[in-house]
Amino acid sequence: MKNIILFGAPGAGKGTQAKLLAEKFDLIHLSTGEMLRHEVAQGTALGQRVKDIMDRGDLVGDDIVVGLIAKALDHGRNELLDEWDELRLRRACGIGDNDPLPEKPQPSIIYDGFPRTVQQCQMLEFLFQKKQRRLDRVISIDVPQEELVHRIHERALVSNRSDDNEETIRHRLEEYESKTRPVLDYYKVSGRLITVDGSGEISETNSRLCKVMEWILQN
Repeated sequence: MKNIILFGAPGAGKGTQAKLLAEKFDLIHLSTGEMLRHEVAQGTALGQRVKDIMDRGDLVGDDIVVGLIAKALDHGRNELLDEWDELRLRRACGIGDNDPLPEKPQPSIIYDGFPRTVQQCQMLEFLFQKKQRRLDRVISIDVPQEELVHRIHERALVSNRSDDNEETIRHRLEEYESKTRPVLDYYKVSGRLITVDGSGEISETNSRLCKVMEWILQN
């Protein structure tokens, strides 16, 4: 059971790469951005609370984001099994339809979009202690600033995201530089940081990430 953070600036491709890695290596993908956008789309109390914050390109409060992660960890793997997966598991183990399933080992998780501040790093360590987990590695996708801006502008042409506009893009990058980039130094000191070149095509970055992920999961 591994806990791996995929880190990078806005436009680095964290969401795309996290989904590809989760599918290839059978990981649970926890994206705080997707969780928050889901809350906004559903019009929940939390969604209404964070919508304006996200539209401005500001970072959502540490307590809200860590609360989402804690809630997701409480659910565990079983809630992510669909009926077909459960049926196959029962047949493979010779377990009847009404008999309890065996306890499944805790799954490996890839975290996308979290933590974004040093405070969140510290809160995550405390949360992991409570959940009897530990952070294994932080993979940073490194992309030149010019390419980041180009990618976000390209995404904005086809995206329905309210935070993909000129003013918000500029503000998000400023927020990253002032509040999120220090996270790299925090994890570099601990020796858990691995930097991967994220320039070029999606497939090229994914190939580099897969090599790193194979090493992490084997060690």
